Amino acid sequence: MFRIAGAGSVTAARLSAACCRAVTSKQFQVHGASLHVLSSETSRKTRNGPAHRTPPSWQSVRAMASAGESQSKINYLFYGLAVLFGGGGIVYWWSRKYMRETSKDGSTSKKAAAPAAAASKEATEPVAETPVTATTKSEAPPAQPAAAEAPAEAAPDAESKKLLDATPQSYPDYEVMPEIPGHAKYLLIGGGTASFAAFRAIRASDAKAQVLVVTEEEELPYMRPPLSKELWYSDEPKLVEKMKFKQWNGKERSVYYNPPSFYVEPKELAYQENGGVAVVKGRKVMKLDPQKQVAVLDNGWEIFYDKVLIATGGRPRNIPVFERASQEVKDRVTLFRGIKDFKRLDEVSKNASSIVVVGGGFLGSELTCALGKRSRDSSLKVIQMFPEAGNMGKVLPEYLSQWTTAKVRGEGATVKPETFVKRARYSDGKVILKLNTGEEISTDHVVVAVGLEPNTELAKESGLEVDDTYGGFRVNAELEARSDIWVAGDASSFYDIKLGRRRVEHHDHAVVSGRLAGENMTGAKKPYWHQSMFWSDLGPDVGYEAIGIVDSSLPTVAVFAKATEKDTPRAVVEETGESLRSVTETEAEGVVAESGETTATPEVESATDEAPAPDVEAAAKLVAEVEAENRVAPTPKEDYGKGVIFYLRDDVIVGVVLWNLFNRMPIARKIIKEGKQHQDLAEVAKLFDLHADED
Repeated sequence: MFRIAGAGSVTAARLSAACCRAVTSKQFQVHGASLHVLSSETSRKTRNGPAHRTPPSWQSVRAMASAGESQSKINYLFYGLAVLFGGGGIVYWWSRKYMRETSKDGSTSKKAAAPAAAASKEATEPVAETPVTATTKSEAPPAQPAAAEAPAEAAPDAESKKLLDATPQSYPDYEVMPEIPGHAKYLLIGGGTASFAAFRAIRASDAKAQVLVVTEEEELPYMRPPLSKELWYSDEPKLVEKMKFKQWNGKERSVYYNPPSFYVEPKELAYQENGGVAVVKGRKVMKLDPQKQVAVLDNGWEIFYDKVLIATGGRPRNIPVFERASQEVKDRVTLFRGIKDFKRLDEVSKNASSIVVVGGGFLGSELTCALGKRSRDSSLKVIQMFPEAGNMGKVLPEYLSQWTTAKVRGEGATVKPETFVKRARYSDGKVILKLNTGEEISTDHVVVAVGLEPNTELAKESGLEVDDTYGGFRVNAELEARSDIWVAGDASSFYDIKLGRRRVEHHDHAVVSGRLAGENMTGAKKPYWHQSMFWSDLGPDVGYEAIGIVDSSLPTVAVFAKATEKDTPRAVVEETGESLRSVTETEAEGVVAESGETTATPEVESATDEAPAPDVEAAAKLVAEVEAENRVAPTPKEDYGKGVIFYLRDDVIVGVVLWNLFNRMPIARKIIKEGKQHQDLAEVAKLFDLHADED
């Protein structure tokens, strides 16, 4: 391993290129060797020694060697040996001893020309105590007689001059620079939303930050929500081919957060004096060494880092029946997650006669609605099945889950609740599914959407802790797993200072946790307190937003009101121009903060031992008595226009679902943050202004 320490970014980068060229020019065969360019700060940190001074000018050394003088060639050799084996300290010593004769233009003078006393003084005088000042004409030493060979040594040769003036793009050794940098001040593992939010936060705090992102995907950072929502509702195939979609308001947008021009080529990152973000695609980090602060890639390459973020996200969870199936069956099963999966399913849906969606959660229900809509204009048959009693049955109260199931059926899909696959086999080009009900279904393709498994392969090799209960890397409230190692997004099992330890698999959590991790990587030291939200759209007319712990096994109390034309996902996008509701809710929170409006919950008497808090049934009766037009825990036959559902734990609101109710998330967030007990939830519901848009 060659390590060049103590140099500025440009000098070190050029020096590394020269070393690479030297190796390749001699045709040395180096197995597993890597060349690392370290900043002086990193060098100090790893060596635990004093600050290294800048080594002698590479150009001047090159000029001397090019001149052909034997002593200069020896110096050139010493320089290389010092770099390879001695580090910055020896390089500096050598520079003082051998480079004293080097003038600013790179030429050399004879040792005899300099007074011996002056040379002795210069050799022993510490650099740190000698300020560098401009030399005036009166202070300049007298000109020395030129030697006979002086014209040949007066200036660098053409190649050296080109080296001095070259830019990274025209630098003659640019093509032999390593494709992946050997050092990154900020290393982000994973190229998803959490990484995107993190490097935005890092660049906001450190304007000249050089950030390196390593991702397994062959894509630049992109947003996942449109893959199961808007992309399926576009009537322009060419738009979808470019991974662009129309928001519910009709405006076009790309799934990629930034255009390719935003990013820097990885090999150019060290040259960016004003910082930048580079993405290494198609590579996986296999191991971290927290002591040496090194990340090892799947090709053996090592990257030294100062700060690292693990944002590896999750992989789609499969079910055993398909894991054990034949290869013919596996070839016809999609575990939906990324752009590659969307493109595959998009193509399948255009040619298949039937598709089965296994899973009744957010993703499964969204994909079923999207495919059902597409089936209206074709002969495609869409079937959804899940073990719960209704769509999103693990989140929504049973009555609302049943209503949602009816909505999905209305989109053109066949829904089979309380159903699961027992066996899967291949026959005559079809996948035959044997169900728990005894029924057999023949289909062309199967989509499995049953949640995620956090990507924690790094943990075992890197000495990091995995949460046995929630999965994911176990981190503290600041999202730190170990010193200088943070984790954000789906792979993070974090401590929520209000709701306890959690792991969340939603877009907004990736934004919130990624941003927090990025801020903490630059020294903010902030705990996780800003509750993330999530949302789901069953097409452009029905959607909901949620925050906190929303588990259908918890007691719930709901208040509903009549919906208006403004109470749809399409309407909120038309009003805000933003399809990512995590963004619109953040903006709404900013408006509330700027206006000074209070979102505090009404002052109600907290429960005590003498006056115990009412149980859920009593709370429901209280709400029913307050307003006749509000409907609490209504029957499945009712049409739920818009409303708010409170999830209770020990009579404290720990989760809120806003059904077709938008731009109220700051209120819900504040209610959860306060963590109070409430006797009258109808009064709390009034904070959401359910009747604001009614005539």
